[in-house]
Amino acid sequence: MAGAGRGPREPRSGRSTAADFERYVSRGSNRVFVVVVVFLLFAALFFVRLVYLQVIMANQYAEQAQQSRTIGFVVEPRRGTIYDRNGHILAISVDAYTIYANPSEITEPGSTSRACAEVLGGKAQDYVEALSQGESATFTFIKRKADVDQANKLREMNLPGIYFIEDTRREYPYGQTGGQVIGACSVAVDEERNREYYDGICGMELYYNTILAGTPGYYEAEVGADGTPIPGGVHESKRAVEGQDIVISIDIEFQEEVEKALAADVKRVGGKGGSAVVMDATTGEIYAAASDPFFNPADRTNVPEGSMQLKAATNLFEPGSIFKTVSATAILEEETMTPDTEITVPEYIEADGYIVADAYDHEEVKWSLRTIINKSSNIGISLSVEKFLGFQKFYDSILRYRFNELTGVDYPGEQLGYLLDFDYWSRVQGYNVTFGQGISINALQILCFYGALINDGVEVTPHFLLRKPQTEEVPTWETHEIIKNKNAIEPMVSMLQTVVTDGTGTDAAIEGYDCAGKTSTAEIFDMEGGYRVDAVNIAFTGFIANSNSPLVCFCGADEVPADRHVTPMFQDIMTHAINRYNIVPD
Repeated sequence: MAGAGRGPREPRSGRSTAADFERYVSRGSNRVFVVVVVFLLFAALFFVRLVYLQVIMANQYAEQAQQSRTIGFVVEPRRGTIYDRNGHILAISVDAYTIYANPSEITEPGSTSRACAEVLGGKAQDYVEALSQGESATFTFIKRKADVDQANKLREMNLPGIYFIEDTRREYPYGQTGGQVIGACSVAVDEERNREYYDGICGMELYYNTILAGTPGYYEAEVGADGTPIPGGVHESKRAVEGQDIVISIDIEFQEEVEKALAADVKRVGGKGGSAVVMDATTGEIYAAASDPFFNPADRTNVPEGSMQLKAATNLFEPGSIFKTVSATAILEEETMTPDTEITVPEYIEADGYIVADAYDHEEVKWSLRTIINKSSNIGISLSVEKFLGFQKFYDSILRYRFNELTGVDYPGEQLGYLLDFDYWSRVQGYNVTFGQGISINALQILCFYGALINDGVEVTPHFLLRKPQTEEVPTWETHEIIKNKNAIEPMVSMLQTVVTDGTGTDAAIEGYDCAGKTSTAEIFDMEGGYRVDAVNIAFTGFIANSNSPLVCFCGADEVPADRHVTPMFQDIMTHAINRYNIVPD
């Protein structure tokens, strides 16, 4: 029987039931949702990262990219020129080139090094390291401040990877002449900014360094992948401000004559050095100033010890008998003596266990103040100050004459001397100071005092700077009325004239002119105590009296083995001054 053994079944349908469909859809939706959520999370992270890179970090990455293709240099300003009073150039910055290399472009460092050595000097090995740094290096200095001719010769070789930047170099056209006044520069190094620049180390170059130096700028050059500059990619981010020029008071041609006279006289007297200064007493302008040994800023292969300083400002000495003019002036101001007033001058005087004597033997005599100055008597000036002025007033006069103060000269390193406080003066200390012993000064101080004698008692600050041409600035300088009683000036000058006509300074005389001044032989303090017996310092300070010249001159020689005079140096220097400046007697 058909269908036997099978139970009755429900008929099949071709579709799922509604419940099955709901269960299926529920499971599928969860999977899709998870996929969509994951996709959206990745998309969000990608978007955030994109925003971070292109918006937040964009400037930093752009800067890093630019830095990777940029080389930079400090642009050095042109240093100001130094002129003498007549417009002659004393120091100037001339055109030069800084030569650098891009080692990644150099395929033959050996031949390139040999070419650099041939043109720039030195050995090829000196350049190999800078030129053999491989593809990772795109910049290295070869030579800074190279001569223009050298740079042009190297440029003509068309060496791959060698480049040139305009620069300047300091030159001193007059070499040694005026070297201590003009000074010099050294090349200072700023490693952090990869910078080399001129920095004053002495003289005017140092004292007026800020004015002369200017302000540096900055130069950048963008380079391509091979390290070569990108056309149009060079730009200067900061302009350099050039240094100012200065005009100083020295007359370089007269300076040369002064240096010749100084060198000749130091050699003649057998000294180890010396100084000479010529100053206008009415203005304080220094026309010439020099020290032996001399300094050549243009050639520093051999620099004698102490030669870079102007000793008239930076070195101290016991003035000796040129200080007797100070003592006599103080007495004349008190009006207790005249040049003709006589005083008994014994063979020697004793004080505090010490003997004060003259440099020559004599019996007890009666000498006038004029004779005491003419003969440069230590005993005579000591007793004159003690009896006709008093040591307290003498001390006060020294202070009023500004021997305890710097002159204020615009020169680096001026030294202030030594004067024992009056509370500690003994009698022998008072005697010693009257003839310039037991007190130390610099030469400019005594020069200024003598200058006041021909400038109506007024001392003017000695100086070198006259003006700054770019700004038309003319500095003013302090003046000090140090000699109050003008009646003392004429008799003091008269006594200094007779020192030259009849006294110790006869070799300073110039025919047709009334020269005035005072000689000096000063002992040298021994650091181990007492005074040296093997050498003395000698000096002369003076001027041409009764003339149209306000020039006052100091001449000195150091560590001279015997009692000699530098009066011929004064005669030589002032004869040149007479001829050059048309000095005529009144």
